[in-house]
Amino acid sequence: MSYYKKIEYEIIPKEAFQIARNCSGCGEKMAYQSTGNFRVNANGNQLDVWLIYQCAKCKHTYNLSIYERVKPTELEQQEYQLFLENNSDAALEYGLNRELFKRNKAELLWEDISYDIKEMSEEMLEEEKEEIEQVFLLHNSYGLKLRADRLAAQLLQASRSQVKKMIKDETLFIQQESGGKIIKIKKVSC
Repeated sequence: MSYYKKIEYEIIPKEAFQIARNCSGCGEKMAYQSTGNFRVNANGNQLDVWLIYQCAKCKHTYNLSIYERVKPTELEQQEYQLFLENNSDAALEYGLNRELFKRNKAELLWEDISYDIKEMSEEMLEEEKEEIEQVFLLHNSYGLKLRADRLAAQLLQASRSQVKKMIKDETLFIQQESGGKIIKIKKVSC
């Protein structure tokens, strides 16, 4: 009798996505990061809401549009209050909303993303197999562009060269599903 161990994880970004854009202060394309603050502007009977980004070098600001020219009655009162309070959780939520960046035509910087891997559940199952399997399911709900071999090395506490050797020896299998939203890492040992 052998065992099959399945562990599920969730990949959670530590901070809002960074963007690349031309900075008028620096005179070149720079990385902009979220300040965690909102700017709310009332113009007559309409509101504009932005998430404020700033150049990592010179602190020049850029307003990432969340709402443009909406009537105050179209926003939920609770959401509007979060904007006024500069709620950090709301700022992180909007700073991770890929549709918002797509709508603003903002270029995301994928290489500078810091994240945590949080364990969600663990199961031990008995199976009639010769080998023992460990399966790691990683839920990448924010769609971060991460190297699967790097994640495998992190979870297995191994070097990337060791992970590449295991893949070559067919004792480790990595599969990405749903456009990278689920990463399945399976380790087999005889």
